[in-house]
Amino acid sequence: MATTTSQKIKLGVFVILGTLILISALFFIGNRQHLFTKNISIYAQFENVNGLQIGNNVRYSGINVGTVSKIEMLAESRILVQMVVEESTGKFIKKDAIATIGSDGLVGSMVVNILPGKENLKSVIPGDTIETYSRIGADDMLSTLNQTNENAALLTSDLLKITNKILEAKGTLGVLVSDTILAQDIKLILNNLKETSEQTTLAMQKINRELANIDFNESIAGTLLSDTLARNRLEKIIISLDSSSHEISGITKNVNAMIKEIKEGEGALNYFTQNRELVENIDTTMINFKESSIKLNENMEALKHNFFFRGYFRKLERQKNREAQKN
Repeated sequence: MATTTSQKIKLGVFVILGTLILISALFFIGNRQHLFTKNISIYAQFENVNGLQIGNNVRYSGINVGTVSKIEMLAESRILVQMVVEESTGKFIKKDAIATIGSDGLVGSMVVNILPGKENLKSVIPGDTIETYSRIGADDMLSTLNQTNENAALLTSDLLKITNKILEAKGTLGVLVSDTILAQDIKLILNNLKETSEQTTLAMQKINRELANIDFNESIAGTLLSDTLARNRLEKIIISLDSSSHEISGITKNVNAMIKEIKEGEGALNYFTQNRELVENIDTTMINFKESSIKLNENMEALKHNFFFRGYFRKLERQKNREAQKN
């Protein structure tokens, strides 16, 4: 059967369209596989490629820059991945870049993501091997989740056993929960502790009130508490007075013995008491003692106006006035 001109034209158009479609498909596939660009090969070693296949994309900072050209297992947990990367974009990949394997979306194919490095190093050259970082895969997460569920089940079982023992009044905690007498004793102890705390608080408040009533400017106690110099001087005076009191007591005993000897003895002391001139001398001595006593009174009066003892004598006067008012 002879072909017509229209059939020849249709056949020619079909062949031309088919050829154009084929060329476009080849160009599109070649472009995606970077067959028409100048490329360089770089490598990365992984412990687990998580389903990565030859032809999957290689991305740098989220941009497709190449494809996976070869996957080879070197040893156990050592898998070498060869990547073909465009030379024009390879100059941006530094030697400290890190390669990871991720998923292209939730259910997409696996891709190799190259993360930029932190140091300003040189760019990679053909044949370089970059560092890798293995992320946790879905299988690993499911395995971990399964282990977590098993641990949670064991923990729940143990908690159930503990609560059963508590309800059955077994163990210390069970006794505390179920024993009402012990609970009352603990409550009584807590009440006693509370009462003791309240009494301690009241005692501290009373001590604070007593301290607040001390006049630090007028009283001896205030002077002793606030002025260390006055306190040291007063301490020395008290020590001196105590020592003097012991000496005066001894002198008094000696004087009494001497007077008795004078009255009852027949020796020189008795003679001295009978001697008029000696008596006059003694009289003169008593006059001197009297004058000394007057001067001592004047000294005591001056002591009342002294800065260190003025508060003490004022306190004594106030006490005398209060006692006089009561009487």
